[in-house]
Amino acid sequence: MKIIETDLPGCLLLDPKVLSDERGFFYESFNRDTLAAHGLSRDFAQGNVSSSSRNVLRGLHYQWPRPQGKLVSVLQGEVWDVAVDIRPDSPTFQRWTAAVLSADNKRHFWIPEGFAHGFVVLSERALFTYLCTATYDGAADAGIRWNDADLAIDWPISAPLLSNKDAKAPFLVDIPMERLPTLAT
Repeated sequence: MKIIETDLPGCLLLDPKVLSDERGFFYESFNRDTLAAHGLSRDFAQGNVSSSSRNVLRGLHYQWPRPQGKLVSVLQGEVWDVAVDIRPDSPTFQRWTAAVLSADNKRHFWIPEGFAHGFVVLSERALFTYLCTATYDGAADAGIRWNDADLAIDWPISAPLLSNKDAKAPFLVDIPMERLPTLAT
């Protein structure tokens, strides 16, 4: 597995070793020992799969307290995936990084605890999977508006399809500090 550091410390891209022949391909989508050898020793508590159509934007989501780290990838289609540092005491507060994840590139994206996460579907349909370090907690569920001007995320589309929850999410400046994660997360 090849680990690629992004410009946002802690957020990593993981390119698995893919074995291919005329029958198809095989790769490990998760190997605890391999990740631990690269400093990613996490216990995953929940796995999720979502299916979305072109231009659907999900996010920016996070949990606080009880934050979730997420190891995400795409099994079908293509998405533009974003991580945002929302820890006010971090030197990279409000910075974001993004990557294209697809069934073709088989790339995984590690988004640590303390970051908001979102993605937009670029293909006709996408099947998205993620492993989370904590289970979902409705009381800790939170979000930030996808088009928050203070974050200035350069989304590849201008008119996404949003859930009501995501369309009404607050801007980061309007979220009370006690509802944001910290570096000690």
